[in-house]
Amino acid sequence: MLYRVTLHLARNPEFPGGSAQHSYEIVAPLDADGHLDGRAWDREREFCAVRRVWAGEPDRLGQLLHRAGGAGGATWIIDYDDASLEDDERGYRFDRHIFVPGEYVTLSDPHGAPTFRIIDVEPSSQQPI
Repeated sequence: MLYRVTLHLARNPEFPGGSAQHSYEIVAPLDADGHLDGRAWDREREFCAVRRVWAGEPDRLGQLLHRAGGAGGATWIIDYDDASLEDDERGYRFDRHIFVPGEYVTLSDPHGAPTFRIIDVEPSSQQPI
């Protein structure tokens, strides 16, 4: 089953209270325990989308990709442009995290690796982001 996962920037020196204006919406398959499900992703990949909302910037739309290799044998990537690898963001140990409200995850890109708090996880109707 696909879920819509909402992430908000966690508190940090620049945003001591975190920031809902720096967020992601990710449509992803989760198993019964809340882990990303690579097998389900393979069947539903066309619906696994991402919207990045960043204050002062236009929203970015991308795809959630699952690739072999990396720690734990798999890497989860957000890809905004399939013609370039430079815009990819990687989920730090996404294969090990449980995606439930209140937990934290880290995304890394060429500019850093901010941490995000999982705000909401709800079933997705497979509607585009």
